[in-house]
Amino acid sequence: MKILVIEDDTDTADYVAKGLQEAGHAVDLARDGRDGLVKAVGETFDVAIVDRMLPGVDGKTIVETLRGAGRSTPVLFLSAMGEVRHRVEGLRAGADDYLTKPFAFSELLARVEALGRRPRDAYREETVLAVAGLELDRLTREVVRDGRRIELQPREYRLLEYLMQHAGRVVTRTMLLEHVWDYHFDPQTNVIDVHISRLRQKIDRDFGTPLLHTVRGAGYSLRAPDPAD
Repeated sequence: MKILVIEDDTDTADYVAKGLQEAGHAVDLARDGRDGLVKAVGETFDVAIVDRMLPGVDGKTIVETLRGAGRSTPVLFLSAMGEVRHRVEGLRAGADDYLTKPFAFSELLARVEALGRRPRDAYREETVLAVAGLELDRLTREVVRDGRRIELQPREYRLLEYLMQHAGRVVTRTMLLEHVWDYHFDPQTNVIDVHISRLRQKIDRDFGTPLLHTVRGAGYSLRAPDPAD
């Protein structure tokens, strides 16, 4: 998942970001309320973790603005304000969950992943993605093609998941860097080429028809074979 963390405490922000990244998620950090609000409204995230007390714009205002803009991004409030009235205020402002500090990272991760599984629309309700004979189960993280199980590393899985979410369309390098690697610029690395090559070996090499294609000068596309071919 792509997760937005809005937290002004450097130690907490870095701790949460590192843990989420180690769990296989892409993380975008905002260290004040104004930057967090811009990111939350202007970009797409699977989950947002928002501190209640932030400089510039407070967390409650961020969530209210997000909901007012029609954005349904699941939000987890993370706050030292742990009284019942504070939790009620946060949830009524539009947050989906509330976790008080100090917290156990394992609990935060479980709550974030639970929020990420909640269906928000038809696009999110798909738990099994399928292209031709290739299937990816987003609940069990199992990948099979023509009944044969394929073992993927965490980054390969995220890469394939993103390509399957956009099956039939061209996915650019920039899109992959932002949503799979969480880079906001091309660092002139061959990391994408290496992972695409490894993924292609696993999902195409031992099967008759290739599904993963390079679109020269544009990016990559995962698509079913054209019946006319």
